[in-house]
Amino acid sequence: METFTWAEVCARRLARHRLAGAPADDVAEVVRALAGVHAQVPSAAELSIGLRLAGATRETVRHALWTEHSLIRTFGPRGTVHLLPARDLAMWTGALAEIPLAAAQQPPHVRMTAEQTEQVLAAIEDAVADAELTVDELSDAVVAACGSWAGDPVMDAFQGKWPRWRQVMHLAGMRGALCFAPNRGRKVTYTSPRRWLPGFNPAGGALPDVLRAYLHVFGPATPARFANWLAAPRAWARGVFADHADALERVLVDGEEAWVNAGDTARPTEPPSGLRLLPYFDGYAYAVGNDRARLYPGRAATRAKGNFQVLLVDGVVAGLWHQRRAGRKVQLTVEPFGRVRRADLDEQAERVGAVLGATPELTVGEVTVGGHA
Repeated sequence: METFTWAEVCARRLARHRLAGAPADDVAEVVRALAGVHAQVPSAAELSIGLRLAGATRETVRHALWTEHSLIRTFGPRGTVHLLPARDLAMWTGALAEIPLAAAQQPPHVRMTAEQTEQVLAAIEDAVADAELTVDELSDAVVAACGSWAGDPVMDAFQGKWPRWRQVMHLAGMRGALCFAPNRGRKVTYTSPRRWLPGFNPAGGALPDVLRAYLHVFGPATPARFANWLAAPRAWARGVFADHADALERVLVDGEEAWVNAGDTARPTEPPSGLRLLPYFDGYAYAVGNDRARLYPGRAATRAKGNFQVLLVDGVVAGLWHQRRAGRKVQLTVEPFGRVRRADLDEQAERVGAVLGATPELTVGEVTVGGHA
């Protein structure tokens, strides 16, 4: 059985997350290599991709998304908003549709039956087939197709109540019935991916491909971590690993059992190195279980609790940072947990500024705001 040290895992992941070596030169290929990019906050996704691309700015990412349509913004792993490569959308939607639906989290008076769920999903798909609709316009279409029960304002929302049908909106994206369209002013709109991808249909039997993509970039990993990444039941994930055991290889990471794709035990010869500023939701910083304890050592274990932008040093979290836009400038505050070279921070600040199209102003000091501020 192959054995890995945590340092070897970090070096391997840095390379596969496109954070080591030469920058890439293709937006969709970066997103593909990362097994999708979390895009709940569009600017964070733009920065996450831009930092991995030679000479990229946020406009580079926007062009790929809204002009080339080589990226699709939709609901992906965990039912959260992701950027996915258009060329892989059939794979992703086919695989995500295989994940068992989670037990109902809503109170009984809010829930929908399985029949109502399918009725709403069909109504969403029909409504956006040839249109770009705001959520209110989409709601009107769903209620008109399904009945008044779909529009009952029963879901707790940020400052009020959402209509009943909204609880399955993410499923429409995960199944390929809906994706995001360009904003209409400040309003988000939705459409069908088929408008940009003629002939698109979710692919059958695609789950092994998504497992392979996950293990390539996040491996060595365990079924529990795969389940967490997809927001899927752990028992189901264990079954997936068992069903595809012939395509997997068991390894040890500092004595802990984990898995990689069969034959994929290569690791860089050099130790993990370098300093990087990673934005909110960056995939490299996503960790659970023992990976969390290893990736967030020492002070990071308590100081970086919550959703922070992190300073990465030699492959592990070694500080926090915060950005605030001020006109054509972006003010960056970086809080290292140990000693770092100011020249390295300046270099990263310049790269962040270049992606954001702003002049960076760097301050080294305590980050006083909370997570996701």
